[in-house]
Amino acid sequence: MDFFNGGLKDSDRDLYDIMNEELVRQQDHLEMIASENYTSQAVLQAMGSVLTNKYAEGYPGKRYYGGCEVVDQVENLARERAQKLFGVDGFVPHVNVQSHSGAQANQAVFLATLNPGDAFLAASLDQGGHLTHGSPVNLSGKWFKAHGYTVDRKTERFDMNAIREQAKEIRPKVLIAGYSAYPRTIDFAAFRAIADEVGALLMVDMAHISGLVASKVHPSPFPHAHIVTTTTHKTLRGPRSGMILSHPDFAKKIDSAVFPGLQGGPLMHVIAGKATMMKEALDPSFRTYCERVVENCKVLGASLAELGYRLVSGGTDNHLIVVDLRPKGVTGKEAETALDHAGINANRNTIPFDETSPFVTSGIRLGSAACTTRGMGPEDMKWVAKKIDESIIARADTDKLAKIKGEVKAYCAKFPVYNKVFR
Repeated sequence: MDFFNGGLKDSDRDLYDIMNEELVRQQDHLEMIASENYTSQAVLQAMGSVLTNKYAEGYPGKRYYGGCEVVDQVENLARERAQKLFGVDGFVPHVNVQSHSGAQANQAVFLATLNPGDAFLAASLDQGGHLTHGSPVNLSGKWFKAHGYTVDRKTERFDMNAIREQAKEIRPKVLIAGYSAYPRTIDFAAFRAIADEVGALLMVDMAHISGLVASKVHPSPFPHAHIVTTTTHKTLRGPRSGMILSHPDFAKKIDSAVFPGLQGGPLMHVIAGKATMMKEALDPSFRTYCERVVENCKVLGASLAELGYRLVSGGTDNHLIVVDLRPKGVTGKEAETALDHAGINANRNTIPFDETSPFVTSGIRLGSAACTTRGMGPEDMKWVAKKIDESIIARADTDKLAKIKGEVKAYCAKFPVYNKVFR
């Protein structure tokens, strides 16, 4: 076989066909999972480039391998664009673009700021927090003394006075703000005030809202946060990966924690994808996109509320909603399964103070970012809400679900993700 002639279609037809199957699934299904989105073809091209061949342990200008003069340019470009994208009021953050994922970015911050057994304070997982913010099954909960704060039971929003009192009692070394299932605006200034009062560092995990932050649709964590982590594939619409931004005072500790602390050679093709993603996010059209994401999510939530669903916290300020299914007598697992059979992808999700198992849950989490990328608007969200309701109602009727799936496929055809299947 001539390695350099012919593509995947010729060299590995089995895998080629499977990838086509996935592309068809993405084309034909409604993607409502709040942590998923579609990259541009430019990002896909960058990730499938010759940069994957280059080993580049270290940082630009200080590598442990020769031949890095070109990939140095790629990494510097990504960092410079990130600084331009997330800098505020003259504040220019230090940027590390090498983390392979948001989870590893969070681990790097823990390695840089905590010793085993040190205490930190973050939102509990069932309160909208993230697995890597202290769950007992995660490294963050095994190696460190994790404490969880909660939302107010009545408002289902974070009560800053209650968090302040908890922080004064615990005296954590790190205070974390940033969530995977919290539909409201985060008051970063209030978190920083608490951190300063108790002598803690403020870490913000903006993985979900980073695109909204970049477009100034959500307030920025800077200059309040000491360190900020993010994924790049959610509202930023980039490759599946991570990134760390920080006050320059933490640059050396963060860089050393990423490499050699946790990782070896960076994925230069993915870093190239991040660079392309940030160029796209710097375009004025990206703000228009993010404004539509929030508008679409508000309409989706309001439409479901009109159909009798209860929204956690009463609504949303960002790209996601958490729906309490208890008034409908349905579990999150049942709803997720029914929606999947109807060609609508969502994920079961705990609601605050959920009494059911995390594998069952009392709710689902829905997001508007992916549908907005496809070009859908508020009127489309009303249609989507109707199909979500119909699918949940018909959860035991396979024929009805199949009919809805056909309707979803026809609707999605009006909003193609990419031009066609691989040829």
